[in-house]
Amino acid sequence: MSAVIKDSAQPQQTLVSLCNLNKHYGDFAAVDNISLDIQDGEFLTFLGSSGSGKSTTLSMLAGFETPSSGEILVSGKSLVNVPPHKRDIGMVFQRYSLFPHLSVRDNIAFPLAIRKLAPAERNKRVDAMLKLVQLEQFAHRRPSQLSGGQQQRVAIARALVYEPRILLMDEPLGALDKKLREDLQDELRQLHRRLGITIVYVTHDQEEAMRLSQRIAIFSHGKIVGLGSGYDLYQNPPNAFVASFLGNSNFLKLKAQGNGVATFEGQSLSIRLTAGLVTDQDVLLMIRPEKAQALSVEQAALQPLQTGWNEVSAKVGEVLFLGESQTCTVMTQGGTSMTVKALSAAGMPLKAGDQVRVRWATADACVYTQWAESDLNKAAGAH
Repeated sequence: MSAVIKDSAQPQQTLVSLCNLNKHYGDFAAVDNISLDIQDGEFLTFLGSSGSGKSTTLSMLAGFETPSSGEILVSGKSLVNVPPHKRDIGMVFQRYSLFPHLSVRDNIAFPLAIRKLAPAERNKRVDAMLKLVQLEQFAHRRPSQLSGGQQQRVAIARALVYEPRILLMDEPLGALDKKLREDLQDELRQLHRRLGITIVYVTHDQEEAMRLSQRIAIFSHGKIVGLGSGYDLYQNPPNAFVASFLGNSNFLKLKAQGNGVATFEGQSLSIRLTAGLVTDQDVLLMIRPEKAQALSVEQAALQPLQTGWNEVSAKVGEVLFLGESQTCTVMTQGGTSMTVKALSAAGMPLKAGDQVRVRWATADACVYTQWAESDLNKAAGAH
């Protein structure tokens, strides 16, 4: 049985439970023994690269795929043998899937019509949805007369109009340009706050996951390898894959020497104490670029190294100005590449070829004792 990853800040009431869920296609495990509790009213995002299992898991929850084994419970009742249209779950896809011959109003009303809701109640709900997604003035237009963002708002309204308890969204903003995507992300966040509905959202975009979610489940090879708030996963990633996948990271390979000390390229560094470390054990140190500082040799001489900080010598490769921030790529004496990031206002008066001292606080670096080389390559090219 695979371990269930837990985080420390979950709401209390569980609405959905995925229990030892598997989906196999022949010998291939698309979803590999996942167990996960989804809380009532939360916005949870499944984040991962293509083929990681996130969309397959969502499809099993929606009822479009049947699990090979395992259980899906909503309020303690099994959904495995319940057809999709009886699950009280709304679904929004990347493709809007609107009826081209129907108006916006009739598209939104369609789920109510097939449920044979009384016309008066139907009109009341459709009016409320049109107002919610700010499309009242477009009610009588056809989908072809709308922008991409407006069409996606119609799809969201259609999924919400019959008041499902759970809303599933499979990369719904993936086809939109960046500005429109960010605008709709803001609208989705506000919509979730107003309605209090449980939303399970699938994306491969880490920034989108961070902007939208209360919690993020990071998928890799059919498993959940990280679970928690975006803040927790970024600040204290549970493993090297999550550290690489979510944000940018510097990785240093060290040899443990005991008592919170390790060697890197022949020099001694302090590290967070990790249970079970033995002398000469390989460890991996992860430092976020914004947690490191690059000082010129002259600056470093004027600022003695504080207790609880580390320093390595390096040479500047390039300095990039990126508007609000600047990044500096350096190479250590042993050939390890590092990136340092600072706000532009803070200044980084360095240039290619400069000798520098790179510093970071011991408390700001994570220590891993198990990892794969592929974990360090931007999560195998997932960005």
